[in-house]
Amino acid sequence: VVGLKPSRMNPNTCTFCELMFSRVMKATKITIDATILFADLRAYTRLSQEISPAEMGNLLDLFYDECAAAIWEHDGLLNKTIGDAVMAVFNFPIKQGDHARQALLAAREIQQRLAQRKKEAGLEFGVGIGLQSGEVSFGEFGRSHRDLTAIGTVVNTAARVQAVAEPGEILVTEAMRERVGDALGES
Repeated sequence: VVGLKPSRMNPNTCTFCELMFSRVMKATKITIDATILFADLRAYTRLSQEISPAEMGNLLDLFYDECAAAIWEHDGLLNKTIGDAVMAVFNFPIKQGDHARQALLAAREIQQRLAQRKKEAGLEFGVGIGLQSGEVSFGEFGRSHRDLTAIGTVVNTAARVQAVAEPGEILVTEAMRERVGDALGES
């Protein structure tokens, strides 16, 4: 189709997904050490009142696409799009000893990509990002509607940290700080 961009998928996830997801499906739920990233588009409500629904849809497409590209670049799994936010899991299905650092790098890339795109679009918006690491339960939840996702205190904390992040800000928990160490100071 003319004018449509080919969708970008994380090729590493495709390589491992059958093995890893079949492991989860057999167990229904597994416990994994992971880093959770939440990124939220700030000014969504204001913008939805100022621009047309079509323009808002384009902005969401841009937000989701740039987040996905940054997350996949650092071997994360874009687990959910939730309204004007995304949730990503690092260290599944691709195992990484430095998954906290990879999540931090993805968060920085999201901020950089969207700062550039904001200028191009001529719109005032920002992104607040929260990160937390630790053990999560990953698997299928629900009976009538199955949802493959991560749950637990780590996920809840990452969401809460993201909720207080200002536009353009990346907030990390103490657990993240301990895992990434000097990487916090890298630009």
